[in-house]
Amino acid sequence: MSEIVSCAERAPDDGGVRGARGAHSWWVPRLPGGVPEARHRVQEAMRAWGEPAERIEAAALIVTELVTNAVQHTSTRRIRCRLLRSTEGVRICVWNRGRARIPAPASPADSAGLPVGQVPAAADLEGDEALGRLSEDGRGLLLVDALASRWGTRAALAGRLVWADL
Repeated sequence: MSEIVSCAERAPDDGGVRGARGAHSWWVPRLPGGVPEARHRVQEAMRAWGEPAERIEAAALIVTELVTNAVQHTSTRRIRCRLLRSTEGVRICVWNRGRARIPAPASPADSAGLPVGQVPAAADLEGDEALGRLSEDGRGLLLVDALASRWGTRAALAGRLVWADL
């Protein structure tokens, strides 16, 4: 997704996306309730864009993991989410301020207690218990790695930006 250049906090409304067809940006509190809020906002935006159900489900799983990590592993008070749509796909961005310890992905065999290559459905992620199952010990980043065409993390604006492309 080379067309998407940036999704940093001070990026213009198009997020640096050439050929942008849409962008949504919002803040969620660094509380467990911020996780389902981020997931629902991603689902709503992507449905409005007419994205296919499988891409919506993948995006919901990815934002769930990225926001859960920010809630659990940072000292920020709120988390910024950004969803960017270009002619080539969708980029999910999660940005926070404060100290962070980014969990390292666990081994594939440990991935949420599922066989390698098996990914849970978004419907299985409604409870806090399910969120913990995915995110503990970095297992959720394996899910991000499996679903995203690419993803990464970098220091950005006195904080940390984690992004994933679909």
